[in-house]
Amino acid sequence: MPGKRLTDHQVHKYKEHRKRLTQLASAAKVGISERSARRIERSDHLPSQRPLRNWRTRQDPLNAVWDSEVVPLLQSDSELNAVTLLEEMQRRHPGAYDGAVLRTLQRRVRQWRALHGAEREVYFAQEHPPARLGLSDFTVCDELGVRIDGVDFPHRLYQFALAHSGWRHAQVHPGGESFIALSSGLQAALWRLGGVPEEHRTDSLSAAFNNLAEQTELTARYAELCRHYGMRASRCNPGQSHENGAIETRHGSLKTAIDQALRLRGSRSFEGVGDYERFVDAIVQRMNARVAKRLCVERPMLKALPSRRTAEYEEVPARVSKFGIFTVQGAQYSAPSRLIGHRLMVRVHAQRIECWLGGQRVLERTRATHADGCRHPRNIDYRHLVAALKRKPGAFARWVLRDAAFPREVYRRTWERLAAAVPERQACTTMVGLLSLAAEGHEAQLANELEHLMDLDQLPDLLTLTTLLAPPRGEVPAVAVELPPLDGYDALLQAVAGEVTA
Repeated sequence: MPGKRLTDHQVHKYKEHRKRLTQLASAAKVGISERSARRIERSDHLPSQRPLRNWRTRQDPLNAVWDSEVVPLLQSDSELNAVTLLEEMQRRHPGAYDGAVLRTLQRRVRQWRALHGAEREVYFAQEHPPARLGLSDFTVCDELGVRIDGVDFPHRLYQFALAHSGWRHAQVHPGGESFIALSSGLQAALWRLGGVPEEHRTDSLSAAFNNLAEQTELTARYAELCRHYGMRASRCNPGQSHENGAIETRHGSLKTAIDQALRLRGSRSFEGVGDYERFVDAIVQRMNARVAKRLCVERPMLKALPSRRTAEYEEVPARVSKFGIFTVQGAQYSAPSRLIGHRLMVRVHAQRIECWLGGQRVLERTRATHADGCRHPRNIDYRHLVAALKRKPGAFARWVLRDAAFPREVYRRTWERLAAAVPERQACTTMVGLLSLAAEGHEAQLANELEHLMDLDQLPDLLTLTTLLAPPRGEVPAVAVELPPLDGYDALLQAVAGEVTA
């Protein structure tokens, strides 16, 4: 057949069939052309015994420049590619070489490198004994297009994997690659696994390694974390992701599995982060079921867990300002006005913060992240400040935190429509009233009503919406209760006793 060389096996089979069949039929049986069959019958030796061809079938288009110009360029820099060399030859010899010679040049360059090129990097396949190596890494998952409550959800996935069995654990992180995220994810993985490997490997995470040091140097917190679990810390060389391949390849397989599950689900939107976390965890558990047998071999060889977890948070002091907000690691959070002036001890977890005052937890919020590109992210809860706004509704128009205080996108669009259609004071009073109504437990219902009004191109009426969602309670009627005299019970008892005696 065209493009295929004859083999010794085909020649032997052809000769067997030729003893009883015609030349055409024998060739068809072996899968060769009739011309090849005639060539076999004329030849006295097998294809493997033919001398190698040492003559050209056409003129060499590079004969004039290969040894004199192309090879010296390759000797000066072996990384020059064929496209660059062809462009250089076209510049030196106008009209002599067209694009058709590129493929020939590529073959010649590849052959030259095989004979005279520089030494290439060699990859050494590694064995991974059970319970020796666990790996951690983060991967960006923005391309999955996940949405939370109708808003794009840029996030990362932390993943831990055992190199031997392939068992894995994944955790969703809206923020960056911080030590808190690493510590939280690693400890969750180890306690779910039920044991500890000998070595823990990461890439050059700044949360784990001091990358400015000349020698490998662990950060104090990461060194303490590894010491607590009895693991030896290691990292791959910077820029050499293949050295961390046991976890890098699993990033691809996990994101592919999540993407396929989202396609099968028919929607990439989730009501909350918790729903998405449970979705990812279910996928990871299905993938772990495939390596259950290998895990049964590896798990008994793992080292025992310590008696307790180490701290998975960082403590940062913060004072609530007169504006009803406090700042933690560059992010702003709102607080109830009663905490203004107090100094809080804030425990920063991977996905939340806890505020403590005098040994008592007074506030818990979702952690604000820099995922949206904002230098100073904000997490403002309008319910903390709406009571103060009701006393000063005019401050709403130019309030610095106004845009961050809207609980949903529909509230922001409602404010824009009000500000454009009615006087500022009236718009502020209406908007603050709507936020107050939402704070009473009607946020979702009010959002639906506002969407409906936008579809009808109507402005919201605060009184109408209040009557609809929170109608005033009617007055409780006065009820007069008359107590009977107690001697009536004595007469009743005597009458019952007389009937029993009779």
